[in-house]
Amino acid sequence: MFSNQKDAQKPGAASASANGQAGGPAIPLLSVVGERARMEGKFDIADSIQVECEVGGEMTVGGKLVIGEKGVVNANVETVDAIIMGHYDGNMTATGNVEIAATGRVSGNIKTDSLVISKGGFFNGNIAKIHGESGSAGAPRPAYLLDDKRADQGVAH
Repeated sequence: MFSNQKDAQKPGAASASANGQAGGPAIPLLSVVGERARMEGKFDIADSIQVECEVGGEMTVGGKLVIGEKGVVNANVETVDAIIMGHYDGNMTATGNVEIAATGRVSGNIKTDSLVISKGGFFNGNIAKIHGESGSAGAPRPAYLLDDKRADQGVAH
């Protein structure tokens, strides 16, 4: 059920690695697979993990959390980076980047400095910044859908 993939990538993991740093060293990605598998508890993962089953409880991930298209995570999560292609419900703190893919569905609160929601992705919750900006004193900032912002910049009125 658990496999540590260093050299071989599974077809499902290819989309996750495409979102990683290009040209960098391969990051070991622990994969948890099983459409009908369900795990609950407190998980402490030192590296990165890809979830393709149902996981509940608490997760601490020292690298990147990838929730695959068939993955369902109902947990409070502390991680560095997160890519959500499946379903996530809970409170997340990410010190790096959070990406909600087009197939991703998120309900809950996210605390991060970098959030990207791809067109088609769903987010219902609150976003909080980890590191406050000097001078803004917590002033609310507008959120843009990435594709819409680009489209607005190219249109002359």
